[in-house]
Amino acid sequence: MLCAAARMFSRTRKTILRMLFGHNSNVKVGETVYHVQTEDRGTSHAVIDTMVYQAGRVLHRRANSYADLLPLDAAREDALKGRVDQQHQTVLDELRSGALKFAPAAKPVADGKPKTSAAFAGDTANDSLALELLNAKSWLSGKRATLQVLVSQKQDGRAVSGARVAARIDGSAEPAQYSSATGLDGKAQLAFDMPRLAGAECALVIEATNGKAHARLHFQLRAKPRVPAGG
Repeated sequence: MLCAAARMFSRTRKTILRMLFGHNSNVKVGETVYHVQTEDRGTSHAVIDTMVYQAGRVLHRRANSYADLLPLDAAREDALKGRVDQQHQTVLDELRSGALKFAPAAKPVADGKPKTSAAFAGDTANDSLALELLNAKSWLSGKRATLQVLVSQKQDGRAVSGARVAARIDGSAEPAQYSSATGLDGKAQLAFDMPRLAGAECALVIEATNGKAHARLHFQLRAKPRVPAGG
């Protein structure tokens, strides 16, 4: 869906960070709303993973390897993005056409008592928030990260005020978490100095919570040295 390029300076060399992530879509078929999520699981796994949810329950999973594209370069990254787009769109099309079938859910026992599941209720609530990084192409300037995020209701797009927003860099040398809260417009800003990256597979993770509702964004960060200029 989005491939954003960012730059930062380390103590010894200039590094390019690229964020790769997939797609999230809601599809209404009849009276049922399905949530479809497709993600690139990173080069350590080299898998494009698509999950279909309905009311917090996983109905379908589709995973395809892209090991044949490794190691990634500019051309292969374009090919990978095309595969992510295509896999996501194929699942959407199969849902809309009815080609994708699911096993029917088990019926509750009719004993006059309501049946509840804490895990199921939590998963249902988790799917109600939408989280967006508004400045995905410009969040990093030098070594300073500034995240401008929007939290809204998935169902109607209304801004969510008072939601807690937290960000962290998985794979950093010194783990830390940064947090803020959304205003009346559903927006929040988090600013921090980028920590030193300790591994090849690092990620920017942004999470929003509002009561039991939860949303999460995961951006893979890949660092590679700058190619020296000729001459």
